[in-house]
Amino acid sequence: MLPQATHSELRGFLFSYTFSINMASSSSFLATSFIFFTLLIRFAAAQMVPAVFVFGDSLVDVGNNNHLPVSIAKANFPHNGVDFPNKKATGRFSNGKNAADFLAEKVGLPTSPPYLSVSSKNTSAFMTGVSFASGGAGIFNGTDQSLGQSIPLTKQVGYYESVYGQLVQNLGASAAQNLLSKSLFAIVIGSNDIFGYSNSTDPKKGSPQEYVDLMTLTLKQLIMRIYGHGGRKFFISGVGPIGCCPSRRHKDKTGACNEDINSIAVLYNQKLKSMLQELNSELQGVSYSYFDTYTSLGNIIQSPATYGFVEVKSACCGLGTLKAQVPCLPIATYCSNRRDHVFWDLFHPIEAAARIIVDTLFDGPSQYTSPMNVRQLLAV
Repeated sequence: MLPQATHSELRGFLFSYTFSINMASSSSFLATSFIFFTLLIRFAAAQMVPAVFVFGDSLVDVGNNNHLPVSIAKANFPHNGVDFPNKKATGRFSNGKNAADFLAEKVGLPTSPPYLSVSSKNTSAFMTGVSFASGGAGIFNGTDQSLGQSIPLTKQVGYYESVYGQLVQNLGASAAQNLLSKSLFAIVIGSNDIFGYSNSTDPKKGSPQEYVDLMTLTLKQLIMRIYGHGGRKFFISGVGPIGCCPSRRHKDKTGACNEDINSIAVLYNQKLKSMLQELNSELQGVSYSYFDTYTSLGNIIQSPATYGFVEVKSACCGLGTLKAQVPCLPIATYCSNRRDHVFWDLFHPIEAAARIIVDTLFDGPSQYTSPMNVRQLLAV
């Protein structure tokens, strides 16, 4: 595979090419032209979609929560980002890149910028997508009550509708629809809703089945809103085995997974798959890829050595039992070999695990993706 050409590489080459037109002989001009068009082909091939729009929670937040004044669900401080370029803590809940970064790399685009970081005057930034994802967010409003503030999915979709309006204004309705129909809409959410249900002591909270039914119904309505504003290609991630994250393991003396929480995740994923099949038959022109995060991450946890990992129970960064009693704060300690651990902190996979997950959802077999993987989705 040819290496991907970056925007800066293309700009630099365009400058060189323009200069060579004025300076070169006819023979060197032909040679330069050949190289120029070769690079154009490289660049076009590398970019698989015009834009990526990301909705979700802290698994794909690339900095929106940095701009929420009263939220404590932030990661813009050490030791987060210790393996990110320039060791910069950007707001990603990771030692380095997260799934949103790797997905962007796969499709040949820069990571979609946080919506709250984009100036209202710089609407051109929306042309290659934007991220609405927010740490602590859920399908339902209020999943972040203990964290102060986040952007729930309902509000994320509202922000997207504003972006849609700006794209229509700038491009015209037909061109905007053409752009959006070819773009990827990634949705990674649901874990915080299930955590919220499991933590609730409200006697009126209903059964797990009733709860996940409401989760999927609410999500369906929100996807339909995105569809009504141009979205056609959807990547939807199921919830992983969240009962196995360090924040839940440390509450068991043996470090075992919390299977009560995992069972709710399984229920939700089953209902989510059925809902997506219904949606696909109800909405014209929709294509989607569902990713079985539960099985993919579960396999890593069950057979870590197969994937190059050693430690599956303890977080890399934190303090206390399994480094899960105190979050990854500047006062915490972190492991020297991040490649050994599956989890970076109480809840989030380490960069190396996120990369494996994105490799799987993008090119994976039907064991993990249905009815197609993301590469196949983009080719539809």
